[in-house]
Amino acid sequence: MKIYKTIQGFVIEHKGQYYISRHTDWDLFINREDLFFELQREIQLLPAAAEYKSLIDNGLQAPIQSQEVWASGVTYLRSRNARMEESKGAGGDNFYDRVYDAERPELFFKSAPQRVVGSGQAVRIRKDSKWNVPEPELTLFINSKGQISGYTIGNDMSSRDIEGENPLYLPQAKSYDKSAAIGPCIAIFDSPIDSDSKITLEISRYDIPLFTDSIEINRMKRKHTDLVEYLFREMSFPQGCFLMTGTGIVPNDDFTLEVGDVVTISIEGIGTLVNTVEMK
Repeated sequence: MKIYKTIQGFVIEHKGQYYISRHTDWDLFINREDLFFELQREIQLLPAAAEYKSLIDNGLQAPIQSQEVWASGVTYLRSRNARMEESKGAGGDNFYDRVYDAERPELFFKSAPQRVVGSGQAVRIRKDSKWNVPEPELTLFINSKGQISGYTIGNDMSSRDIEGENPLYLPQAKSYDKSAAIGPCIAIFDSPIDSDSKITLEISRYDIPLFTDSIEINRMKRKHTDLVEYLFREMSFPQGCFLMTGTGIVPNDDFTLEVGDVVTISIEGIGTLVNTVEMK
């Protein structure tokens, strides 16, 4: 089951059928316990119509309202290696080696909701950075009770030269306007997502593919539930929150994004998130 936030309402997709929810507040709509079963009950009372799919095609928004977006770092071996290499000159390479093996995960604040964009919208690269990459990530939606209710796709835009200069610059490398994209929907399952699900990243320039790579989410070292447990230890999220779970795909060190590049991220069972790069 998938839910989409659109300009004209909240669309529920289930088994090839499309429904419009009677809910009008996205926070209340998604922040419910046992969301899969709540949605199943809801659609039994709703008429299905193929025309509702056009609302997704023509009015899609990021599936967020009041939720914060958090992120996890160094959860895949490839990410650890990339972070170590980029920060070697600053003497911070051993930080990432240690956090990869530590019990406590790296968790950081990524974005307030007003800085988040959805599929079909533009992400940004910083004007004061020369080395920028997308980071494709399975992203959890966690309700206010700490339950993983659903899954979406996240693009954690990152300025590698800023973070590599000093690990303490990570907030500037990671958090700025339009540095986070999520979408196109929230996928709701009656059990955890299949661990064999594949994440695929493609970057195109002038319609020419420049980079393509894939990885299964089972290559992630940490459990999703462990990340959630640490995030909720000393914080509350009244409307729930989103948590990007880290990336296992990193372009080569000689690659940097340019204005106009198209970033396409797909995750099996969820869909495809597409963003064009801009700079302001």
